[in-house]
Amino acid sequence: MGWNAGWWHKARRCESPNFGARPAGVPIDLVLLHSISLPPGEYGGDAIERLFTNRLDWDAHPYYATIRGMQVSSHFLVRRDGELLQFVSCDDRAWHAGASAWRGRTDCNDFSVGIELEGLEGRVFEPPQYAALTRLVKAVARRYPITALAGHEHVAPGRKQDPGPCFDWPRLVAGLAWPAERFPDAVVAMR
Repeated sequence: MGWNAGWWHKARRCESPNFGARPAGVPIDLVLLHSISLPPGEYGGDAIERLFTNRLDWDAHPYYATIRGMQVSSHFLVRRDGELLQFVSCDDRAWHAGASAWRGRTDCNDFSVGIELEGLEGRVFEPPQYAALTRLVKAVARRYPITALAGHEHVAPGRKQDPGPCFDWPRLVAGLAWPAERFPDAVVAMR
């Protein structure tokens, strides 16, 4: 209920061309959290949406020159006010994790649902984001055999730091009420 071919009815659909087929027989069992803002530290514009749909004007801001030509996506984006956008069907493989590994498996894009939070590492996230994220993760877990939730920092340590030190993991853990083994050890230690 609430899903149509991997699209969640409570998210605004904004289709990205940046996706591919998942490998046959691989369960979708990881939720992977990220953070993004474009330009860094600026919120509320349409730059993230434009990036994920290959419509970003590379000359609109000096920072964009550093990411010129990137073709990336995520399944979902959670805006600062809690608005949800979906770019890729969860049945498909979004391009969000890059070189990554989780509990002995590499290439997390193959088996994860990527969720971007509008924000920046080192800065706080908003209460509506946590509320929307908790609802979304629960909905994803009802639809797919999710066994774990991690941050980009946990699957690409040393290369990525998001969602970052200001992300309130204990708040999300409490909201989900999942057993400790579903989270990275570093998150469990914060409880």
